[in-house]
Amino acid sequence: MNEKLSSEQIQLVAFTIILHSGNAKMKIHEAFKAMRNANFVLAHELLEAANDELLEAHKSQTELLQSYANGTKIEMEIIMVHAQDHLMTAMTLHEIASEMSHLYSLNHELRQTLKL
Repeated sequence: MNEKLSSEQIQLVAFTIILHSGNAKMKIHEAFKAMRNANFVLAHELLEAANDELLEAHKSQTELLQSYANGTKIEMEIIMVHAQDHLMTAMTLHEIASEMSHLYSLNHELRQTLKL
């Protein structure tokens, strides 16, 4: 017999994903500020912390997918769509921030070399 997740269980997973994704976005924006101030050590630390948050969000998502793969019925709710949107946006922002960190660092080194 197939189990079914309750609406409350789905909402709990969704809000967990939203929480960790939101924390990641906040840390990424702090990392951008650190990059602008040429504090690349802090930026790196913040991006690592953001990645940890993304891993927590992804863990919740994976547990839900494993339940589904094991035959648990899951009715999609709009809050889960919203949570998935938050997670994917945060993951994309993290990838962009990692690339931008490299560019900010190169720009800083060049400005130091040229004494601009």
